[in-house]
Amino acid sequence: MHRTIAAAVVTVVTAAALPFLGSSASAAPVSTTDGCIQSVPDPGTSAPVDICFTLFRPSGATKDRPVPMVLHSHGWGGSRTTDPASFAYLTDAGFGVLSFDQRGFGESGGQAYIENPDVEGEDVQGIVDLVAAQDWVGKQRPGDPVLGAIGGSYGGGYQFVGAFSELRERGSTRFDALVPEITWHSLTESLFPQGVPRTEWATALTAAGLSTDALPPIVLQGFAEAAATGNVPAYLHDFLDKNGPEWHVRQGRRLDIPVLFGQGATDNLFPLDQGLKNFRRALTDKARARSIFVGYNGGHTLPALVPSGTNSDIPVATGSDACSPQLGSPSFRDLGLRFLQHNLQGQKTGLNGFGRFHLTTAAGRCVAVPTVAPNTAVELGDVVSTVGVGAPIAYPVAQGPLTVAGSPTLDATLTTLGLDNRAFLALSVGTSPLDARIVQNNMLPIRENGVVLGKPRTGVELPSVAVDVRAGETLFLTVSPISDMSAGFGSRVVGAMRLRDVVLHLPVTTG
Repeated sequence: MHRTIAAAVVTVVTAAALPFLGSSASAAPVSTTDGCIQSVPDPGTSAPVDICFTLFRPSGATKDRPVPMVLHSHGWGGSRTTDPASFAYLTDAGFGVLSFDQRGFGESGGQAYIENPDVEGEDVQGIVDLVAAQDWVGKQRPGDPVLGAIGGSYGGGYQFVGAFSELRERGSTRFDALVPEITWHSLTESLFPQGVPRTEWATALTAAGLSTDALPPIVLQGFAEAAATGNVPAYLHDFLDKNGPEWHVRQGRRLDIPVLFGQGATDNLFPLDQGLKNFRRALTDKARARSIFVGYNGGHTLPALVPSGTNSDIPVATGSDACSPQLGSPSFRDLGLRFLQHNLQGQKTGLNGFGRFHLTTAAGRCVAVPTVAPNTAVELGDVVSTVGVGAPIAYPVAQGPLTVAGSPTLDATLTTLGLDNRAFLALSVGTSPLDARIVQNNMLPIRENGVVLGKPRTGVELPSVAVDVRAGETLFLTVSPISDMSAGFGSRVVGAMRLRDVVLHLPVTTG
């Protein structure tokens, strides 16, 4: 059965988010094969599930002249790509390509378990087995193809679940290089930071599930309960807990292969910090030294109106990715091709920037930094916010010019008056508190249950950013009782929150 998702989920992914899906004319004929493999049954059932694919064999690929293979899969609610022109830039460069429908979507059967290692992890391993059986695909050794992968969002999730599942079961992965974009480190952190649902995205997923059977009933029930109560039920948290790199990292696993990360600084479903955590935590030191991180203004983007955000200032077609050109490629797609040529074909493409973070600022400038950890502490004194109702308050932090690129944190002593206290924090920029706007549209909650007096809170995460504060502008810390990214999920009871002796830790750079 073909399955689709609500148009709302598809249309908010900006053009910068899917650079690998462009088309171009192919200079050489490509043979195309459609088929399906059988994979493990859905949990609680006994019938094998079909996982369907389209295989693209470039001209000249033979047993005597084998070529590397690149896997591709779609975003949430999508389906595989069947047009050879979409992958001409790869097949013309001497790569085979396989695009497949993930479980629950397109022509594949079953339901979507959202990249569970015991389910979709087995699907991806089956696809790798299929690739390894092609005599025209290059091999490291029998059963181990020369293999890369591309895809964004859910199409990035399959790359991690496949590689980590192989690492868990085999002790190593058969993937040789990954190029994931706008994907997650932890689904629970992304969808429910501090246990506070991201309303608009949870609602979109729930709405999509009402018109399709792609999602298991437990997920639909969980999202509906979270929307009704403002709290995440334990069974939904448990369902999602294993479905990302963060769970594997907790088990002591790290990938020892090079990865080119693309992450949206303006993404408010899988924010910038999700990619940064993957780069910093999901790779070995050796792999990180061979990897590259690119942050661009794109991804899953929804406007921020309360409080007002800066996304409306960011050009979609120009300035969205300033770092790929700085690394010598006109687009992230072309950078990905060079990365695959470098790692799968051994070509000398002049690729550089390894082991560093290359972040496009809100104004469209590329900043390259070796670390995104804070290096500057600013004492703010006391910060006070109502919870439940009230207006955002912007507290001045520093005068421009300065550049902040990375992951800021906050330390404070917390006092609350209320039952379930929730306030939302973010950096903002403006000429005064009245016109300060949230950098790249992301806020994160600080939450405390019940009345507390003088409770220390350290290392509170603020949204990761890349922003130039110009001369005449001020960097602010905005504290708000509400955020439209979590509309309706602020405190249910009016109260107050006071942060005393606040110290803000900023990743300030001169790059």
